[in-house]
Amino acid sequence: MFKKITAALGAAIIFASAFASCAAAPAEKNDTIDVVCTVFPCYDWTKQIVGDADGINISYLLESGADLHNFQPTADDMIKISNCDVFVYVGGESDKWVDDALENAQNKNMKVINLMDAVSENVVEEELKEGMEEESDHDDGEDSPEYDEHIWLSLNNAQRCVSAISDGLCEADDKNSTIYKENSNLYQTELQLLDRSFHTLFDEKKPVLIFGDQFPFRYFTEDYDLDYYAAFSGCSADTEASFETIIFLAQKADEFNAKYIFAIENSDCTIADAVIQNTADKSQEIAILDSMQSASSQQISDGATYLGIMKKNYEVLEEAFK
Repeated sequence: MFKKITAALGAAIIFASAFASCAAAPAEKNDTIDVVCTVFPCYDWTKQIVGDADGINISYLLESGADLHNFQPTADDMIKISNCDVFVYVGGESDKWVDDALENAQNKNMKVINLMDAVSENVVEEELKEGMEEESDHDDGEDSPEYDEHIWLSLNNAQRCVSAISDGLCEADDKNSTIYKENSNLYQTELQLLDRSFHTLFDEKKPVLIFGDQFPFRYFTEDYDLDYYAAFSGCSADTEASFETIIFLAQKADEFNAKYIFAIENSDCTIADAVIQNTADKSQEIAILDSMQSASSQQISDGATYLGIMKKNYEVLEEAFK
């Protein structure tokens, strides 16, 4: 938890300077509805809902490709949030800095959408599963549970989040509410269709996923009743696994006749490769699943979308378990 405490302290310093300058020179509002989103999934969902509606400006805070867990807002980010009309964020441990941002916001009529609140019935605690490395910065004295932030990797959760964002936009911008509702309904249908495809893929066979990496896909496996083993939890900052963890995962790969060892986007695949080298026949391949924790503006310019990435994940899993 040390890294999160450090990030919070750094953010507090930014808030002090950012809001001091805001107070000195309040931003002038116009008829544009300004929407600020933190992670890529909520940014793309908002874009899909807004569609061709006029007078909407959508900002994406993590456009540099920064990881959710390491993100620290800049003074400019704080000013954007302070004056925006709609703010959409995940609401997990990595978003502790948001409390101060909202408390000091100039626009007291801002519509705030906490996506973990929108899916509160489905939120689960972070899991330390058998064979998984315990976080090196874990605070054993901490009493409150830490909840898994990666809610967007469940298509079921995605549908609820889209509804919450659509409702928030309608409240903030009634004149475009018909557009938001229509676009939301069409997008929900696409999410449902992809969800059915995943259910069909996993209805008869329930493969076990072996991850030589972090595991942010807990909500995904909950949706389709899949089991998994991984080197680290989804929010772990660790990148080096012990020999015991590698051997454990290799043995699980042998036990379940795994053809693929999985890793997430931007991984150097060192651990996944080490797992393969310690299996019985060393014939497995590495497959990459995209958790959308660090999508950049360049990827968006190149056409990346939430549905497109989830469909690519489907293709990877279909190939892995055919």
